[in-house]
Amino acid sequence: MSEIVNRVAQSKLVTFDLEEYYPEGPRMILDIKDWLYEGLILKEKEFRAHAEAHDWSAYKDAFVALQCSSDAIVPGWAFMLITSRLQPYAKQVVLGDQEALETALYQKVIEDLETEQFRDKPVIIKGCTNKPVPKNAYLWATAKIQQVAKSVMYGEACSSVPLFKRK
Repeated sequence: MSEIVNRVAQSKLVTFDLEEYYPEGPRMILDIKDWLYEGLILKEKEFRAHAEAHDWSAYKDAFVALQCSSDAIVPGWAFMLITSRLQPYAKQVVLGDQEALETALYQKVIEDLETEQFRDKPVIIKGCTNKPVPKNAYLWATAKIQQVAKSVMYGEACSSVPLFKRK
């Protein structure tokens, strides 16, 4: 009887798992709706007073998404003011929801990604994650890895979808 050989384990296939690059740290949403008069109108004096009284230290080492969940028209300076208060505490501040926050975090991850480990190798970008990896991260990873890899696939080694092959 012949020995069972795991060809996947013996191959030069490199698995790239975006989940391994997940930026650790708390995520927080700061919704300014309650800072507005009747949730709709920004009154500068009251808004500034609220910003002055707010406990910004609660955002220490957090990734923060700023948003206004009401239909209010909020001037840009209001979010800039909040960002200036968060700056000494938060790791990063973005305007938008949780998805916008994760997208901004992964954009930086992919920009900083060292790709030499993928040079001239077949690479599979793992598809399943337990962490909130935004869809854009997969696009950016594909574009960046494709510049150096022999081939790029998506999925798992046992059932991958070919995306790119260098000629």
